Amino acid sequence: MKKILFTSESVTEGHPDKICDQISDAILDAILKEDPKARVACETATTTGLVLVIGEITTQTYVDIQSIVRDTVRGIGYTRAKYGFDADTCSVLVAINEQSKDIALGVNKALEAKQGDEDPYDQIGAGDQGLVFGYACNQTEVFMPLPIYYAHKLAKKLTDVRKEGKLAYLRPDGKTQVTVEYEDNIPKRVDTVVVSSQHAPEVDMETLRRDIMLHVIQEVIPRELLDENTKYYVNPTGRFEIGGPMGDSGLTGRKIIVDTYGGYARNGGGAFSGKDPTKVDRSASYAARHAAKNVVAAQLADELEIGISYAIGVAKPLSVYVDTFGTGKLPDNQIEEIILKHFDLRPAAIIDRFELQRPIYKDTAAYGHFGRDDLDLPWEKLDMVEELKKYLR
Repeated sequence: MKKILFTSESVTEGHPDKICDQISDAILDAILKEDPKARVACETATTTGLVLVIGEITTQTYVDIQSIVRDTVRGIGYTRAKYGFDADTCSVLVAINEQSKDIALGVNKALEAKQGDEDPYDQIGAGDQGLVFGYACNQTEVFMPLPIYYAHKLAKKLTDVRKEGKLAYLRPDGKTQVTVEYEDNIPKRVDTVVVSSQHAPEVDMETLRRDIMLHVIQEVIPRELLDENTKYYVNPTGRFEIGGPMGDSGLTGRKIIVDTYGGYARNGGGAFSGKDPTKVDRSASYAARHAAKNVVAAQLADELEIGISYAIGVAKPLSVYVDTFGTGKLPDNQIEEIILKHFDLRPAAIIDRFELQRPIYKDTAAYGHFGRDDLDLPWEKLDMVEELKKYLR
């Protein structure tokens, strides 16, 4: 029997990096609402009293970036200077250029189209070279690894009890971490839970630790996964009054492991937030997740990872590989053929299938892009399961 411990972390929407992800995606959503075919690569940085928005945007519409930034920060909960950041008084600097015309040449007309291919899905090329990975497993009902699933749930619960007023002394910044013990790759128990939350200066640590244990940890982690040996660390350093951009600088795309599978699967390295769907870092990652999830849900494998690579300006993927880690009911190469038959991985096809040129991104910018049972995300739909089950007969 092989035992291992595996750990994943998450952060709340008030974490400096997640503030930046949400601002970038809020700007993207505002642009796509009026101009679905806009090209957006928007990045945000933040520090004490300052938000800097940079990037390349080509669009036919106008959005008030200053207002979007302030509304986003306000919605997160940074509304008073004593919290370390204030939506109404922070400085907002904007430095936006148009998308490079060299990049646009490859995206607007793919290599296949230039060679005479008239297939509508071969007209748009990938917005950049790169590789992406999709993953799914049967550890949870949403086909996500157990550690990242519960790390996200804890982070979201921290925010919920703060905004609902149940623990009104909490502040927006926070982090969670869950360590799961596996036996022969099967999750058996939660070994360690770590929760750190920013808080008001007047609360004492005994009260905070008791409340977070009662209203967050015990509300999220199922009792059958906890035992007398489970370890709990709540604000282990003690006080956490200084948080958000005042405590640490933030940057878009610096939480890509949090955004995906918590380190349980490979990661191509490209961030999601602030990018329109011609960027395969985002859209192809969603497509890869959709394929992996449907294959596992159809019981062709207990877990599956799919890797896809692209070249800028080329519609068709350069390579596709599948690994079921020995859990496949069919050989991996056969599952790969099934995926290629039923899931079109060209950027234009992905955009069309999931209707990605619409404002659906800001809500994904915190608490993960995958396994979200609180959002109706098109790449999470199990719409190919019955078709795939036919291969088991």
